Amino acid sequence: MKSEISLFLRLLRESFLFAFEALRVNKLRTFLSLLGITIGIFAIISVFTVTDALEKKIRSDVESLGDNVIYVQKWPWVPEGGDEYPWWKYMNRPLPGYKEMAELQKKSDREEAVAFVASISDQTIKYLSNAVENTEILCVSHQYDQIKSFEVEEGRYFSEHESVSGPPIAMIGYDIAGALFKGQSALGKEISVRGAKFTIIGVLQKEGSSLVGNSSDSQVIIPLNYARNLVNLRSESMEPYFMVKAKPTVSLPELRDDLRGAMRSIRKLKPKEDDDFALNETSLLTNGMKEVFSTLGIAAWIIGGFSIMVGGFGIANIMFVSVKERTSIIGIQKSLGSKNYFILLQFLVESVVLCIIGGIVGLLLVFLLAQAISMFMDFTFILTLNNIIMGIVISATVGILSGYIPAHQASRMNPVDAIRAN
Repeated sequence: MKSEISLFLRLLRESFLFAFEALRVNKLRTFLSLLGITIGIFAIISVFTVTDALEKKIRSDVESLGDNVIYVQKWPWVPEGGDEYPWWKYMNRPLPGYKEMAELQKKSDREEAVAFVASISDQTIKYLSNAVENTEILCVSHQYDQIKSFEVEEGRYFSEHESVSGPPIAMIGYDIAGALFKGQSALGKEISVRGAKFTIIGVLQKEGSSLVGNSSDSQVIIPLNYARNLVNLRSESMEPYFMVKAKPTVSLPELRDDLRGAMRSIRKLKPKEDDDFALNETSLLTNGMKEVFSTLGIAAWIIGGFSIMVGGFGIANIMFVSVKERTSIIGIQKSLGSKNYFILLQFLVESVVLCIIGGIVGLLLVFLLAQAISMFMDFTFILTLNNIIMGIVISATVGILSGYIPAHQASRMNPVDAIRAN
């Protein structure tokens, strides 16, 4: 048994040496052969690298919305009960109101925290001669910090007394603080928003860009009870909604059923009437996301598959040429006692090595591209170990499939005929 293993390893080593020598001698042919596999692996793995990064980013952003939180809103995130989005039906729904939130808290006993949120978009924030445009003003009730996950870089969140009394105070996002105060402390400074003055009591830590549009970096957070004197919270442009966080012992379906019953009771809907509100949760986004990434994955296999197929035919053609060029050498090897499997292994290893080198070059290009994009964008692309293994396995498989027929043909040659061929 040991002698057989030793013989196999020796033959495998010699096969690798033959393969590398053949590739070294025919540099141009080797380069042209690598090209098809390199392009194919690059096409497949680059798409999977991008989709993996996007999926990870979206999942992270969606998780920041809360996987145990339900949003009571006017508009559903996805169509309710079908593929069509009947916006004309949703348009006639009433907006969630602050009094409804108070009633909801009385009727429901399965929530840990409830917050009312309304936003004012595209605002300009001023401090002395500095200004920041296109910011979002969030008007929130007290329990917002118990539902939305964020860290405070400097200062603090509103106290319960401040949330109730509604003084003109604010928390600002990291990017706003950097633009207005240029590295200086923002605490205690006064900013101007829509003509009103707000004293800064806190600065949020940097979150980075968000694909679901909920990054706090360009937000100003103010108490809801002050905002009620500043704007009309029942305006369509404010897009008011409730955030309801479930208790640790309550599942999301249980909370959803409880909220539906409470909201129908608050709005006095008859049993046969449809809901005039939407209960949104992050699973609606993640389920839709799976379909999108599945489609992208299929597209990657189709695009890269054609490139790899062309590359595979190119490898097979090169191997047929290689077999023909070395016919007399094959005849000499066989006349000296080389077995058929040694000849087959020799050419098969050459084909596999050729494809793996092409695959590694393709993976290297993906890695360099991912690093370059990550440097210039606020987004991280990583070539994962799974994608590296997949690229190498695909390359090796193409090498076996492309090289087997030429290798088998070489192994079945008659030694006498092979020596006389040239």
